[in-house]
Amino acid sequence: MSGAEDDDLDREFGEIARLFRPLARGAPGAFDLKDDAAVISGRPGYDLVVTKDAIVEGVHFPVGEDPALVARKLLRVNLSDLAAKGAEPFACFLAVAWPKGFSAAARAAFASGFGEDLKRYDVALMGGDTVSTSGPLTASLTAMGWVPEGGMVRRGGAQIGDLLMVSGTIGDGFLGLAAARGEITDDGYLTGRYRLPTPRLDLTESLRADAHAAADVSDGLIADAGHIGEASGLGVRIDLERTPLSAAARTWLAGQSDRAAGLLALASGGDDYEIVCAGPVTLEGFTVIGEVIAAGRDVRLDGEAIAVGAGGWRHL
Repeated sequence: MSGAEDDDLDREFGEIARLFRPLARGAPGAFDLKDDAAVISGRPGYDLVVTKDAIVEGVHFPVGEDPALVARKLLRVNLSDLAAKGAEPFACFLAVAWPKGFSAAARAAFASGFGEDLKRYDVALMGGDTVSTSGPLTASLTAMGWVPEGGMVRRGGAQIGDLLMVSGTIGDGFLGLAAARGEITDDGYLTGRYRLPTPRLDLTESLRADAHAAADVSDGLIADAGHIGEASGLGVRIDLERTPLSAAARTWLAGQSDRAAGLLALASGGDDYEIVCAGPVTLEGFTVIGEVIAAGRDVRLDGEAIAVGAGGWRHL
């Protein structure tokens, strides 16, 4: 190995020690990030739930986005997956590909933002990797949570006649992206919802108690409701007029010449990171928007069937 390569390696390990070792937050199995692996001890009476998501500059967040916001969103979208499973997060593994020219200050900002939300959600960094890339900033997270044994809420499991429900408000992520691009005006609420979604960890207990199936709303309400139907071998009927909207979304919708098309856009845009679920009773914090039906694996809007996955964000 050349002297220059030695210097690069020293800088990498030094930076990991300085920026990321504190984010282990004293977790015993993380070994202060000084080892090549971590140990996660079993928890009697609980199942370990694991999820993984990646985000890419220019695809999942705007080019030139504040690195601290990128890191925080990365953690939050993964915690959203755990929330939809009824799991309580506790640890994660991080991998980041830094673009050429990504400054030390930018890397420090990423680590600072990441650490801020690790503390907020009481999650420990257990390990990971950092590399360089000639492409855009890319980051991947593996997040883990505990759920009482046998209690994970799956996508499949919905039953005919179940209520179809969604938490919070829908369409803010779609409009927030438009606001971030300067396509619509915003007082900061919509861009905030897009840049820093809130994982619905407050709903895990009610999901475990009463939901037959659930998914987080990342690809769009219509698509993710369709995923529940598809995984359950059933269909879902959605009444878009019952979609819960924020004041900002209602204002935007009122300005559209075609209300039906506007509602469809809000329910298709994705990035809301709310939870759509199916169950026999209305869960607190959720709005009923339809029902699970016996029809084939499709989504029905006002009686018209559309293909599963239609009307949602597609990564490829």
